Amino acid sequence: MQFTIRTATRDDIGPLDAMFSRSYPKLLKADYQPSVLIVAIPLITRAQASLVTSGSYYVAEAGEGALLGAGGWSRSNPHGGRSEPGHAHLRHFATDANATRNGVGRAIFEHCVIEATKAGIIEFECYSTLNAAPFYTSLGFTRLADLKLELRPGILFPAIHMTRTLRRS
Repeated sequence: MQFTIRTATRDDIGPLDAMFSRSYPKLLKADYQPSVLIVAIPLITRAQASLVTSGSYYVAEAGEGALLGAGGWSRSNPHGGRSEPGHAHLRHFATDANATRNGVGRAIFEHCVIEATKAGIIEFECYSTLNAAPFYTSLGFTRLADLKLELRPGILFPAIHMTRTLRRS
């Protein structure tokens, strides 16, 4: 599968929303109860404009311009709190359900490592969906804890807190 990785722009928000909406229901179905997905899907399938336009969010694009995947990193965690110096969070990683197992997610992750290392990041954290934990483990992440992310008051989403050292300081 041929694709390129580039920095996301504001113009990608609509196509990202479409990819998330198309893919998350299929990819999460095996690991989450329908009662969880029915309330979570509308919340997690929206691209966050501030993240997409941050300069550290990337998309994998096929030759015809179709988005095959996306992901990035930030110095803040998904709830807005700052990470300690040298630490960053992987954010809103996803691969189109029709493009999984083709190296898309790994290529985006490797791009994140290169760019984050240039910015002085020495460790990534992520809040993985249950189905993505094997992917992150294959990238060298270790599991810290199971958790329930509060997407909105009263809406809890099971996830796994994971971490990986990028390089020693």
